[in-house]
Amino acid sequence: MDRATFVPIMAITEEAILGALSRVIEPDLKKDIVELDLVRDVTVDENTVHVHVEVSNPALHSRKRMEEAVVFNLQQALGKSVTIRVNVTPLSGERGNLRKVLPHVKHIVAVASGKGGVGKSTITANLAVGLARMGWKVGLVDADVHGPSMPMMFDAMHERPTTIEKDGKRWIVPVESHGVKLLSIGFFADPSQAIAWRGPMASKALEQLFKDADWGELDIMLVDLPPGTSDIHLSLVQVVPLTGAIVVSTPQPVALADARKGVGFFQLPSVNVPVLGIVENMAWFTPAELPGNKYYIFGQGGARVLAQELKVPLLGEIPLVQSIREAGDVGRPAVMQDASTVSTAFNELCTALQHRLAVVTAASAEPSHA
Repeated sequence: MDRATFVPIMAITEEAILGALSRVIEPDLKKDIVELDLVRDVTVDENTVHVHVEVSNPALHSRKRMEEAVVFNLQQALGKSVTIRVNVTPLSGERGNLRKVLPHVKHIVAVASGKGGVGKSTITANLAVGLARMGWKVGLVDADVHGPSMPMMFDAMHERPTTIEKDGKRWIVPVESHGVKLLSIGFFADPSQAIAWRGPMASKALEQLFKDADWGELDIMLVDLPPGTSDIHLSLVQVVPLTGAIVVSTPQPVALADARKGVGFFQLPSVNVPVLGIVENMAWFTPAELPGNKYYIFGQGGARVLAQELKVPLLGEIPLVQSIREAGDVGRPAVMQDASTVSTAFNELCTALQHRLAVVTAASAEPSHA
């Protein structure tokens, strides 16, 4: 590290500052930020210490936690009367590959729902295939450990991941279907047997799908989460550098109440993952014989109102169409039905997600100041 120029003021010394910063551990790289050469610049201006630190995880919640850790440790060493200004930026250039967990995946997006039965997995599958058909390199992790459905939705019920040896380690090779790399807990269990795992067991198994798999380079990895909020959700936030989350709901009040909780979970200070938007599934019913008609069986515009209230985008509205369910059951997601109303809705959702990712990425590249 290029040592910054220090102007000793009272007890604020180079030794004291570096000693305090050496107690700050980079969570992904498991070493202190001084040893990792992540302290890019330190200056002292009267009673204010300015610190520029890099982090391996560009996500907003990761940068915020680094700010808090730097401020806490410096004030512990120098006293709370000292003002600490922290500038946190993502690792740049080749240094960005220092991230150990999925270093070659540009975006990792969790797809969640406050309750079951709202079509979260259907949305995830169609997003994955839709983005792949647009030329993106896509991976998908089926993290719904109690009800994995992606093997069926991708016509991969009888597929099993293989392994490959690299650098003296055995890596899981994801199954590929419809242009998407796929791993699911369902691949490692008998389809006829219920998966009854306690929280720690499920979290450990899920962690292996990320850390022990050969995903290669991806533009996006989608993570299909279980309904609600649980140990799985907390483990994911701790293990995986999420770019953001999508919350799926239907228009009726009972689903919207749970969707509100889903958004609230990701906005908790301890989680702090950007909510990319809400998707309203089953927004209206359109019978095949009357393609121009819309029947709002579950209510109208509920997710739009909720999105406005919570100040998050509404990414899309997907109709309730029989062919979407049929397509999922035969392992050929409905987005593949070219020139149909259904494929248009899913393609518009994919485009909206791409736009949101561009916005969030640009925001995360800006310095974060404490």
